[in-house]
Amino acid sequence: MPDQNPSILLFDGVCKFCHSSVQFVIKRDKKNQFVFCPLQSEKGQALLKQHGLSNNGLTSMVLLDTRSNQAHLKSSAALNIARQLKMPWPLMYIFILIPKSIRDWVYDFIGNHRYQWFGKFDSCWIPDDESRKKFID
Repeated sequence: MPDQNPSILLFDGVCKFCHSSVQFVIKRDKKNQFVFCPLQSEKGQALLKQHGLSNNGLTSMVLLDTRSNQAHLKSSAALNIARQLKMPWPLMYIFILIPKSIRDWVYDFIGNHRYQWFGKFDSCWIPDDESRKKFID
């Protein structure tokens, strides 16, 4: 069961790489600090709007961090997620020292090629019964 005030990870619901990333986080989120929501869903769109973000051309996961009350995008989202997982993943946070413009360039490069390299679903991926409790509607 997610904790009382988990952070929300918004992700591209049709992206197979994003799906794998969500599965990666679920398996390593032993403290139930995250819940998940596809960007394409009504709730995902409402959350973006609520945080003053637009989905226009968004090739990024978005972390709505309830601890800091901040929205993190791109590499900052990925590093802040890693920081909250079980070891050794928090060690990845050292990359926050690399200038954001460089980190985000790498992130965007992967994001702009993710469908080509990993494929995409025809519609939003639906989690299995065990994972479903980690998703918000």
